[in-house]
Amino acid sequence: MEAPLVVIGLGNPGSTYEAHRHNAGSLALQGIEQYWRFPSFVNKKSFEFSAGLLEGCRVFLLRPLTFMNDSGRAVGLCANFYKLSSEAFLVLHDDIDLSFGTIKLKHGGGNGGHNGLRSIDSVLGPSYWRLRIGIGHPGHKGLVVPYVLSPFSKGEKEVLASIFVTVAEQLPLFVRGETTLFAQRLKAALVAPDAPAEEEGNKI
Repeated sequence: MEAPLVVIGLGNPGSTYEAHRHNAGSLALQGIEQYWRFPSFVNKKSFEFSAGLLEGCRVFLLRPLTFMNDSGRAVGLCANFYKLSSEAFLVLHDDIDLSFGTIKLKHGGGNGGHNGLRSIDSVLGPSYWRLRIGIGHPGHKGLVVPYVLSPFSKGEKEVLASIFVTVAEQLPLFVRGETTLFAQRLKAALVAPDAPAEEEGNKI
């Protein structure tokens, strides 16, 4: 059987963090699990794991149970056990350099200061897929840490719920290797609401 696609949702573990902006990737992964009715996540010590089929292809959903800056540990375990290349991974993560309500597909490149991506880079290198989920910027780099570690508002949660349904709906395109069409469909379906102006800043 062909190697699986591994979709990873980044975040910090525990109920204290689950609704925070920094956990957008983890929330998106949960949306995929619910939309496609994957089996419930199974605890594998350093990560939660669910497996299913999309378009006849194996898809693994993986959520690290480590803190963000140690996300690479779970990814490395999965890559080593299944003998997977970096191309087999799609990482869902928050991005303060994108306006809230914007999502973009990216292959390779830098980590932009995101500690979760930095940790994954250390085990996979940079050549994996990322789905950047815009959460907006607080306007000043000194406010970044409290901003990303604060919860989404009720209105933001409603917007995200719609975004995550769109991601799940279109995911079979990515599974089939139609990455350009996947990115185009996401862009066409989303209209980003007003958000704070973007500004370069350090991420955690």
